[in-house]
Amino acid sequence: MTGKTHLAIGVAVGAAASIYYPFTFQNAAFYITVAGFSALSADLDGPSMLSSKLGKLSKLIREFTLWIGLLLAGMIVYAFFMEKSLSPIYIGAAAAVFLLGLVAKQGVIRNILVSVVGLLVMYAGYTYGMNWLIGFGLFVGWAPWLKHRGMTHTIWAVPIWGAIALGLENQIKVDGIATVAMLGYFSHLAADTLTPSGVKWLYPLTKKSFKIRL
Repeated sequence: MTGKTHLAIGVAVGAAASIYYPFTFQNAAFYITVAGFSALSADLDGPSMLSSKLGKLSKLIREFTLWIGLLLAGMIVYAFFMEKSLSPIYIGAAAAVFLLGLVAKQGVIRNILVSVVGLLVMYAGYTYGMNWLIGFGLFVGWAPWLKHRGMTHTIWAVPIWGAIALGLENQIKVDGIATVAMLGYFSHLAADTLTPSGVKWLYPLTKKSFKIRL
């Protein structure tokens, strides 16, 4: 499923919650936002659409690193032929930068960037005494290193996401936020079950992909 499809389903879940629970425009905005984001969150793992902007940034970082490494290497070659002495530290740093540009794949840098965001969220949660925010930051920081459609695409991830959302519900005092978040997250797994690859709902107990062919 595409990100737009998951988002549309999540928004529909939030809209339904807005009708089911006592209606206010503020609550409706909360339900739709939480459900929409929850419907996308499973794809924080691996190379996903939620990391596309970071992916572009990581590509720029890699290209920048390569060119800086080449420039430093050129300066070393120039200094060698001009018989100028260079510090071993400078040479080592130049080599390290160049090698980093060669071996640091885009996904690795992207994962680091996403994890940094998660760490910042965890720090904010710790600073303001919000345990749910710490949990959310932990999820964000941990998910990118997982295989796509792995642990974040399992039935076990739904209650974990619900526990994080319950903390948000208690924070903003809006009934049903945790339920809406879990339904939004569940909708992502259900939708992916309709794709040819299916979903490993019970991973790691079994690696079997469950799929429904329409």
